[in-house]
Amino acid sequence: MGGDCLNVGCVPSKGMIRASRAWADLRKATEFGLKIPAGVQYDFGAVMARMRKLRARISRNDSAQRYTSLGVDVYIGNGRFLGFDTVQVEGPSGDRVLTFSKSAICTGARAAVPDVPGLQKAGYLTNESVFSLTQLPPRLGVIGAGPIGCELAQAFARFGSQVYVIETAHGIMPNEDRDAAEIVEQQMLRDGVKLLCCGKDLRVEHVEKGKRLSVDSHDQQHDVIVDEILVAVGRTPNVERIGLEAAGIAYDRNGIRVNARLQSTNPKVFAAGDVCSRYKFTHAADAMAQIVIQNALFPHPLGLGYASVDSLNMPWCTFTEPELAHVGLYEKDARAKGIEIETYTHKLEEVDRAILDGEEEGFARIHVKKGTDKILGATIVASHAGDLISEFSVAMKAGAGAKTIAGTIHPYPTQAEVNKKVINLWRKAHFTQSTKRLLTKMFEWMRR
Repeated sequence: MGGDCLNVGCVPSKGMIRASRAWADLRKATEFGLKIPAGVQYDFGAVMARMRKLRARISRNDSAQRYTSLGVDVYIGNGRFLGFDTVQVEGPSGDRVLTFSKSAICTGARAAVPDVPGLQKAGYLTNESVFSLTQLPPRLGVIGAGPIGCELAQAFARFGSQVYVIETAHGIMPNEDRDAAEIVEQQMLRDGVKLLCCGKDLRVEHVEKGKRLSVDSHDQQHDVIVDEILVAVGRTPNVERIGLEAAGIAYDRNGIRVNARLQSTNPKVFAAGDVCSRYKFTHAADAMAQIVIQNALFPHPLGLGYASVDSLNMPWCTFTEPELAHVGLYEKDARAKGIEIETYTHKLEEVDRAILDGEEEGFARIHVKKGTDKILGATIVASHAGDLISEFSVAMKAGAGAKTIAGTIHPYPTQAEVNKKVINLWRKAHFTQSTKRLLTKMFEWMRR
């Protein structure tokens, strides 16, 4: 119960990341005029114990007991479709066959494993096993520089692991704006992460002193020996061994095939979350679950008024330090769609609170549809980017344009001021010469 997010995803990773940030803050305390006694140490085992304790506390929300108390029948076991409207649960107390009028597949996804020579024999960790560690690996190899790889690489490096990140693309987080990802990359390098990007011909070999990773990075051969390997190259939908064929449900390597209503090729069966979505986020699964509930349980006559996944405006955040958050279109997306945009960027080094916090690396960027104040996308790189991006998400969802944010009072001093400051760049750009001439004439008239 609770899926990946609670057990092996968002919850344990953020607990660990918070502890690593506390340790990093301690090490730079002198920048704030604080003197920390020599010999202060951390306890990695205690860090992981704290994470598991908090995970157990949060798990009550997803527990079988809570759902049964709400009137839900919970069957623990392996579920498998037997037919168009029938599912079998193979449980410890015997098998049960259930019939349904509507069903939802929410089996999630698992860590994808690349076909790297020697990897299976040498052994590796994924997000499903890394949080079971009780001792810090002195040397850690991370395959993949996406969100999961970057978050955990930085956290382990801050605790003192020698971390090597291997990525086939250039730099980290290749789907993000290059200058945004570059800010995170530079902080990771300062934290001690060694990045081997543009990696080719990766091979793994179990040796006496650990596990050897051999890779060609920027035309140079690298051989590094690590104690553990973390695989973080994406997600694979869980579609196997659940009898999809028996229920007439189509699927492919990307998961269950669904329409905009999240309905599968079996009209009785819907799907939500990682098993059918390109957005592998907990908040995406939650939004999709609400669409499934509305469409499955509250049908509308003639198909009118159905909730659609196409209407979702999906924000996301990578919880490195600084964080990198985004919502809506990137500039490259707008260009591909033939949409003319205006792009504005404001740096955090010009925001008072960011300066006072010592967190001035980063920026806020918006894309506005040309000739309007409609916000089409936003990117924020900041220590609290995941919180700051929500203002743009709400504005875009509500159809409130840049003028609305420009007219909204933001408390001072907060880092959220960067949102209004980047909007003000748009406002200044639209203060035209004709407007200036008109105001000049008006003021001259008023002086008479």
